[in-house]
Amino acid sequence: MLPIRTIREQTEELRAVFARRGVEAPLDAIVDLDRSRRELLTEVESMRASRNEAGRQIGATRDPEERQRLIDEQRAVADRLDALEERLREQEAELRTLSLELPNTLHDDVQDGGEEAGEVILEGVGTAEPTRVEPPLAVADATDPDASEGRPHWEIGEALGLIDFERGAKISGSRFYVLRGQAARLQRALIAWMLDLHRERGFDEVYVPFVVKEEMLVGTGQLPKFGETMYHDAEDDVWLVPTAEVPVTNLYREEILDGDVLPIRHVAYTPCFRRERMSAGRDIRGIKRGHQFDKVEIVIFSEPDHSWDEHDLLLNEALEVVRRLGLRYRVVRLAAADVTQSSAMTYDIEVWAPGSGEWLEVSSVSNFLDYQARRADLRYRDGDGRVQHMHTLNGSGTALPRALAAVLEQYDHGEYIEVPEVLRPYLGGTGQIEAESVP
Repeated sequence: MLPIRTIREQTEELRAVFARRGVEAPLDAIVDLDRSRRELLTEVESMRASRNEAGRQIGATRDPEERQRLIDEQRAVADRLDALEERLREQEAELRTLSLELPNTLHDDVQDGGEEAGEVILEGVGTAEPTRVEPPLAVADATDPDASEGRPHWEIGEALGLIDFERGAKISGSRFYVLRGQAARLQRALIAWMLDLHRERGFDEVYVPFVVKEEMLVGTGQLPKFGETMYHDAEDDVWLVPTAEVPVTNLYREEILDGDVLPIRHVAYTPCFRRERMSAGRDIRGIKRGHQFDKVEIVIFSEPDHSWDEHDLLLNEALEVVRRLGLRYRVVRLAAADVTQSSAMTYDIEVWAPGSGEWLEVSSVSNFLDYQARRADLRYRDGDGRVQHMHTLNGSGTALPRALAAVLEQYDHGEYIEVPEVLRPYLGGTGQIEAESVP
């Protein structure tokens, strides 16, 4: 949510930003409603002052007739004030509803355009130092192998008995699957290793609920815009989490923290649930896009002056995962029309899946500035005693099952899958995953 003062004083600047995003926003309606609200507030405050003065006069008056006259006048004022205060509450509620529709501002470095205008700013392989691409390449122009190299993960999974698509669909419907045997252990190993990696690098692990109240989703920006893409239990009025970002970001909502505790860095694992419709064709093959998937999320609460440094730290934290897994990767800075509503700047980390011949997004690393903090009322007291909204940032560290898909394709040796070195301690020292016997 943007400050109403910013909306009021920088209307045209915001209109230009929203145009870059390709968003039509109710700026004029908000400005008009805010003007009406402020005029009404002035009238309400004036009447409150008059009411207080009348109360003092009533207390000081000894003439019974004069006292009764003042009391009668005060009753009329009170009735009028009650009506105005109700109108004020209605206007403030409407103003908040409209303001929730506005996207965030954008960092000056975010380029114009949509998905095709994303810029590759880093490339690397394995644990090697990444190379900065000069000048940035458009995603559409980035050099990829002309053809796939090896088998796609869905063929690997079926050939080795590691992924059961048919039984997954039988149990839950389309876009669900079952991981069997060593593949299930490999998935669990990835999650445990990622959590340990981030914890060892200074992130405090939290285990959070997998269902949340509606206002938590409003706080992070999923609602009201994306309600149709999430699972909702209408009877209990709770939602399955689309990402751990939601419960973790709301940990400190409606609290005022001491500024000395910032930055706070958390890591959390949750399954994620999304109802989004899947496009037909190649994009939905295998385990890349499903209605249920696992993800390790890293979240930072920061002082405003340090949030861009924290953004760089968060990017490197997510990159550490793909580097240590020995995967080929690239970092894409999203263009204005591709940045999510809540974010001021987002980097996507993609890994190369050689069997299917495509880049798979495994992390989006975003700085939300104070946009989420204003929606969720996340505040801190600085060294001068002033209460301010903090900045929030998050990224995937990383998302499964795309990381799993890339590992299967990268380490495919035909009759077996080589286990990345960092995961072997989590698999009892096993260096290979061989075919499973499937009934």
